Formats: sequence, C-alpha cells, structure tokens
Amino acid sequence: MSAELIERYNQVLQRIQKAVEQANRSSDSVALLAVSKTKPVEDIEVLAEQGQKSFGENYLQEALQKIDLHPNLDWHFIGPIQSNKTKPIAEHFNWVHSVDRLKIAQRLSHQRPEQLEPLNILLEVNISSEASKAGFTPEELMEAAPQIAALPNLRLRGLMAIPQAATGLENQRIPFAKMRQLLESLQKELPECQLDTLSMGMSGDLEAAILEGATIVRIGTDIFGARDYSNKN
Repeated sequence: MSAELIERYNQVLQRIQKAVEQANRSSDSVALLAVSKTKPVEDIEVLAEQGQKSFGENYLQEALQKIDLHPNLDWHFIGPIQSNKTKPIAEHFNWVHSVDRLKIAQRLSHQRPEQLEPLNILLEVNISSEASKAGFTPEELMEAAPQIAALPNLRLRGLMAIPQAATGLENQRIPFAKMRQLLESLQKELPECQLDTLSMGMSGDLEAAILEGATIVRIGTDIFGARDYSNKN
C-alpha cells in the first residue's frame, strides 16, 4: 500500500511540475498541500518520509489527534469553521484557508496564543456565487479584508476558493483568473500586507489553477485514494 501511495504522490508532483513549466513559472512557485482528511496517520508518515511537510485537514478532532503525533509538520485547516471550534484551530494550526467572515477572523486572532507566530490565514471567496457554498463575495471581500488585516495575531496571506466544477481547461481557468485578479486588487489595497498566496486547484483542475497563478494546490484523492466519510466531526 505504501508503494501505491508513493507512486500516486510522485505522479501528482509530476503533474504540478509539468503545469508550472507550461505556465513559465519557477518550480518553487507552487506548493503541494496534501489533503489528508479521513486518512490514517500512517499515510501522513509515509509522505513525510518522502519530504512532504504540509497537510490539510477538514475535521477538527481527527486533525488534533494527528497534530499531537506530528507537531512539527505544517498543518493547514481547510474545512468550514464554526465559532465553537476557533479556539483549538487558533492554538494548533499553522494556516487556516477557510476564513469566510469577519467574526471568525476576530475569534482566531483573540484566541491565538501570544507565544506562537501569527496565524497565517486565507479568506475564502465564493467565486462562482454558489448558494450552497460559504465564502465572501468579491464585494464583501474588499470591505472585510482591511479589517481582518489589522487584527493583531493573524497574518493575512491571500485568498482561497473552490470554484464550481467545470469541464475543459479553458472553462476551468475562468474562475481562477477572477481569483488572481481579486488578489491583485487586494495587493493594491493593502500594500503593507504579505499577500502572496492563492490556494486553489484540486485533483481535477490543478493545471488550470497553476496557469492562473495558484501558489498552493490542495490535492487529496489523487494522492490518498477514495475517502471514507463515516463518523467525521
């Protein structure tokens, strides 16, 4: 099983490298976030031995158990955030990709332990205007971002999105291009911030995302295989 996992992992790295070359970008301009939700810690350990350091988790209790075992890895929370879960997220993660309202950012800042580095956060954008998805509208984003950037224990790094699924490279690129333009607008609005991150692109559309400027691609299924969602919280 480990051999299959390593093979899939290397195939994803090759896809990323090929897309980076097509986009005429440097090979270190895109980071792979291995989305390890629902997967055993043994899989994480296998990939860590291959040099993978950044892992994404959606389910808090599961993630905390994994972080306890491997606190020196780079842990990213990428799931929906309820107010009653902000404290452990603020205390244990290096990054949060799914900040979708000002209140959540305020709670994360207040609850981030002073002895830790500021928490790197990304603002989630509902770029395809889907009623079923969380996230700021572009208009809400431009209003909220300066307030969030001013919070003391956070470091606003950029934006995240999960666009509506599309077929074909050109169709997939459209929402990712909008995300790139939004980040560029935000960089002009907040020149004092280190706004250098676009978290976008998953197993089915990472090439389109990289062509439009993704700096983190979040890959789960193509590395770890199908998931078991039973008994998750």
